[in-house]
Amino acid sequence: MKKVLFGITSLGFGGAERVLVDITNRLSNEYEITIFTIYSNGEMEKQLNKNVNLKSLINKKYEDLSKLEKIIIPIKIMLFKNNIYKKRIKQDYNVEIAFLEGPITRLFSIKNNNAKKIAWIHNDISKVFGSGIKAKIKKKIDKKIYKSYNKLIFVSNDNKAKFEEIYNISNEKQVIYNYINIENVIKKANEKTEINFEKNTVNILTVSRLVHQKAIDRLINVHAELISKGLTHKIYIIGDGPEKEDLTKLIKDKNVEKTFILLGKKENPYPYIKKADCFALLSYFEGYPMVLLEAQILQKYILITDTAARETLRNYENCKIVENNKEGIYNGLYDIITNIEKTNINSSKYNNEDIIEKIRKVIEE
Repeated sequence: MKKVLFGITSLGFGGAERVLVDITNRLSNEYEITIFTIYSNGEMEKQLNKNVNLKSLINKKYEDLSKLEKIIIPIKIMLFKNNIYKKRIKQDYNVEIAFLEGPITRLFSIKNNNAKKIAWIHNDISKVFGSGIKAKIKKKIDKKIYKSYNKLIFVSNDNKAKFEEIYNISNEKQVIYNYINIENVIKKANEKTEINFEKNTVNILTVSRLVHQKAIDRLINVHAELISKGLTHKIYIIGDGPEKEDLTKLIKDKNVEKTFILLGKKENPYPYIKKADCFALLSYFEGYPMVLLEAQILQKYILITDTAARETLRNYENCKIVENNKEGIYNGLYDIITNIEKTNINSSKYNNEDIIEKIRKVIEE
């Protein structure tokens, strides 16, 4: 039985984290699987099968770190990755897979002739680190990092193309769409929610981390403008993150506390998705968002900005893709509020077994 090591920042709530849990649970009877996280105690750890091993570098949740620790730990990983790898990771694994961009990819890049090295890229690499001097330094360092991997996996063709624009490297590359446990989504969607959406208004839901990438502040401003013009609707956000305090203040400043609601983290977001009239993901940039696949399975009308996420909707008709600016979002929401039809639609066709077979081949090659 082959030994496979997956690495990720943590197993807190998130799309890549959900994908990794589903993949490892699905393959845990075929391979000896270990997940290595930088930060421990993520909410999704308890969803792992008992035969998936779990190790962590830091015995704390990221959210529980001090501001200084949040700065120092990634720097230590970058500067002392050789020592950390040898002491905490290097064993007799056949395959080592860095499952997310950033510190874990740098840490897993250390040469090990006994292990096949794979990096899994989930985001638009041209935007994920921003555009300042710090971002330029990271890009220069990461070009060398990515060169050390035997193979690079991308979750969308768009992400692969953007990566190739930034890093002109000849590594073997492949696109594998995200795997999702359909039966689990449907089962959990039938559980009860803490709130019931109002029937006499349009209820729009987003599931995302409260970070700059997701453009929640832009959405609040557009929402407030629509409300001021008498277009009644409510927007609910499931998720948490570093921008929570600023977003809460903006909601109060715009006087939309009753119509723009931050629900916080939810271990099971699926009943909320199922009950909403529309699922929206109006980010500045995206990879191949799991949550859009989940919304399709639950037969939701979907509104997104024009990002790499469009690839998730390639076979889905009940959706709208708008320009990635305030005007595009305003027009998209206006159209939904005034015209949305609350009808059932056919669920998306999603080939799980084809994706799992591709992952098996990557491991076995």
